[in-house]
Amino acid sequence: MSRRTGARIVADMLDGYGVTHVFLVPAILRRTLAEIEQHHPHIHRVVTHGEKAAAYMADGYARVTGRPGVVAAQVVGALNLAAGLREPFLAGSPVIALTGGRSPATKFRHVYQEIDDLPAFEPVTKFNGTIDDASRFPDMLRHAFRVATTGSPGPVHLQIQGNEGQLDTAETDAEPLVEPGFAQVPPVRPAPDDESVTAVLRLLAEARRPVIVAGGGVRTSGAGAELVALAEALRIPVATSANGKDTIPGTHPLSAGVVGTYSRECANQIVGRADLVCFIGTATGGMTTHFWAVPPIGTPAVQIDIEPSRLGRNYPLRAPVVADAKAALTRMLALAVHHGQPDRTAWLSEVDDAKAAWRARYRDVLTSDAVPIRPERVCAELTAGLPADAVLVVDTGHAGMWMAQFHDITAPAQSYLRTAGHLGWAFSAGIGAKCGAPDRPVVAFTGDAGFYYHLGEVETAVRRRVNLVTVVNNNHGGNQSKRGFDRAYGGQATDRARELWTYKDVDFARIAEEMGALGIRVDKPGDLAGALDRALSADRPVVVDVHTDIGVVAPNRSPDPPSDQDGALIGGWLGRPCREIAPGGALFRHGRRRGTPRSGRSRKSPWPAAIRCLSRGPLP
Repeated sequence: MSRRTGARIVADMLDGYGVTHVFLVPAILRRTLAEIEQHHPHIHRVVTHGEKAAAYMADGYARVTGRPGVVAAQVVGALNLAAGLREPFLAGSPVIALTGGRSPATKFRHVYQEIDDLPAFEPVTKFNGTIDDASRFPDMLRHAFRVATTGSPGPVHLQIQGNEGQLDTAETDAEPLVEPGFAQVPPVRPAPDDESVTAVLRLLAEARRPVIVAGGGVRTSGAGAELVALAEALRIPVATSANGKDTIPGTHPLSAGVVGTYSRECANQIVGRADLVCFIGTATGGMTTHFWAVPPIGTPAVQIDIEPSRLGRNYPLRAPVVADAKAALTRMLALAVHHGQPDRTAWLSEVDDAKAAWRARYRDVLTSDAVPIRPERVCAELTAGLPADAVLVVDTGHAGMWMAQFHDITAPAQSYLRTAGHLGWAFSAGIGAKCGAPDRPVVAFTGDAGFYYHLGEVETAVRRRVNLVTVVNNNHGGNQSKRGFDRAYGGQATDRARELWTYKDVDFARIAEEMGALGIRVDKPGDLAGALDRALSADRPVVVDVHTDIGVVAPNRSPDPPSDQDGALIGGWLGRPCREIAPGGALFRHGRRRGTPRSGRSRKSPWPAAIRCLSRGPLP
């Protein structure tokens, strides 16, 4: 039996699992990187300017390809990398992190740059292990791919002995172990039992106002087509989480929009009116349900998820189904013919009315020619201008709020990748997504606050010829914070308080040009369409620097949980108080502003008072 180095094993296994890119900050696994060049030159070694950015790139790559993204860093950068794994852990994205580790010969002797980093990876990984013998490279790396891709996907960390992982230079008799079935998400599709599926279909047939809430698990399973087919067969409207936005085109007649906190008002209204909610591939977390107020806890619910521990975690269920989303939806479609469906004409008309009212309310800002530019107009131009196979990568904060509310997916082949909550993610993740999908148009949308996090990676995109288009909503400030500071100052912040959320007015187009990218500055709404067309056809990295109105804030859905304090907002919904008065959010009192009459449930409106409160308020 021939002996080989750990480096050759790692290089051969990465190739065997179909890895095309490794994102890293040197120096780590030097011998492995040399073996990759010599034996697998098609694997790209993407050197970045920061470990967190590298982790985000691996995450974007993983989400667009469905294959694990690989990221690596030496021991001194391990904690930076661990911070980057927080995002794929929360988003359920398969990322494999390789870092250097301590050597037994020098532990506890104050070696330069060395601390025990391993515990920091525990809360942000599905598996956190060490490789201390070269013979363990095959089984540990195989295990990493298995864990990262199975069940609810997520990150895995392997710490390799030596500050730069020098264990890869050691020789071993071990051979590579590759299981191609675990190179893609999902590697296995647990099927539902017919009894559970029948129970769900029966409840849906009995409901007068059912709604489906589709989460990121549907997109991970690749089940968008099955979701739409089932909704059409059963005539049920579909709302999505932010992470599941691309599971149904926003232009589909049954699409209600994104529900929850960073959401579209009509989606919250529709879900709030449901007499049965079918959760599919969502953990029913706080952002998707606006902290379990939409729908209120106690609303009849069924849930389908590949992860058993999520079933009924936040909503008591009439029927749970443990299964892969695609497998479950396929079986539901097959058995749906045996269940009669009620006439839902009135319900779907009500849904259409809510959607039409939303569009009428915001038509003026979506088409506004105001200067400085309104962000809603930017969203509308992205809806109209992105190709049918485009990938849109979106940041959190105002960027996530604007896009969830005012942008629509227009084609089944479009992808929408959304951070799970980490500002600055979108730009770096966009680079990774473009690496994974080089033949698709990839556009990142962020604000100037988010772009600053990893601005140096413009050079990475230029150097590696990663032709990402980045659209920056540049209002020279983090104005999402303005309302919070106004509250902190007792209603109106001081002029000096602006130093807490404003920046210099910077020309990012000029900075991009200095780094070798194409920079396009946009100051007028009428120039947006042309700028986007030019960027998409540029065949080089592009930064579209859109200068927008700092005074315009998104309809407010603060990520703060509902408060039980007197007068507190339930998430600050559009500045209109809604105070929770019963456990679980089942009952609400409609808050009022000074000088306005009290109101509960309107005799004319079918919407519960709390849901009407969530949807009203002055235009920003």
